[in-house]
Amino acid sequence: MDFRQLRTFNCVAELGSLSKASDTLRVAQPALSRQIKLLEHELRAELFTRNGRGMVLTEAGRLLLARTAGIVRQIDQIRDDIQSVGGAPSGRVVLGLVPTVSRVLSGRLARRTVENFPGISLRIVESYGGHLLEWLHRGEMDLAIVYGPAVDLHLTVQTLGRDHIVGVGPRGCGLARKKQVEIGWLLRQRLVLPSHSHGLRALIERVAAKQKLKLGVQVEADSFRVLTSLVEEGLGFSLLPPSAVRNEVAEGRLEVATISKQTLSRELVIASPIDHPGSTATAAITALLRSEIKACRQEGLWDIRLA
Repeated sequence: MDFRQLRTFNCVAELGSLSKASDTLRVAQPALSRQIKLLEHELRAELFTRNGRGMVLTEAGRLLLARTAGIVRQIDQIRDDIQSVGGAPSGRVVLGLVPTVSRVLSGRLARRTVENFPGISLRIVESYGGHLLEWLHRGEMDLAIVYGPAVDLHLTVQTLGRDHIVGVGPRGCGLARKKQVEIGWLLRQRLVLPSHSHGLRALIERVAAKQKLKLGVQVEADSFRVLTSLVEEGLGFSLLPPSAVRNEVAEGRLEVATISKQTLSRELVIASPIDHPGSTATAAITALLRSEIKACRQEGLWDIRLA
């Protein structure tokens, strides 16, 4: 298979559109369409279905993307690293952030990247840890900040520290007045949590099992913004890092209370694929991440216990 065709295929698959891929690759649409057709002819399979919304992967296309996305990323990184020798880092970096971390870091990191490394094209993907880990294992992402334990991830990891968890409730719920609550009391309340596939839910379920409690989860939300809005609407309590709801608490929309007697925290790590070295640009973004996390702690924006 021709690498140029694979790169075109990956770009169209990611963007879902020939016109967007044409703008990104700076190649005319007819030329890109021809490359896709040549690849389909060689593989004897249709890779996309075309509809009014753009290009949608077929089953064969999804298989090809899963097998080649990491390869295309690695070759692009080799080119970027060679071009960066003796100069400023350049190239594309795909960074994954869990929602609670993205809420604190995304804007700051993007601004610092633009200011310090204009040659780096940064793409930030916000999603829950399970999805980010899958994309890291497939080589579709360069690095991600996720929650551990680090030993369970089977990736290259650097421990950042521990992020503690507090009880979160709607305005007027009494958490602000209590300031501290017992974990047993909190877990017996009506809760709004992510679904079972996510790390935070698994952590809370383990704590509940130790307390011999069955959680009363009335609504699940796999979007952080939806989850916090449901709490704000009074549909239940949740458990989150205080940094993630700092603005809502300051505006009086949510209330928080620390958990007494039992410290609830999660290990926070930077993870990257284990089967290929990171690029010069990825190393630069990793250093920026550490710098910004330290700055957030010093400014009182993030009560993280650094490693």
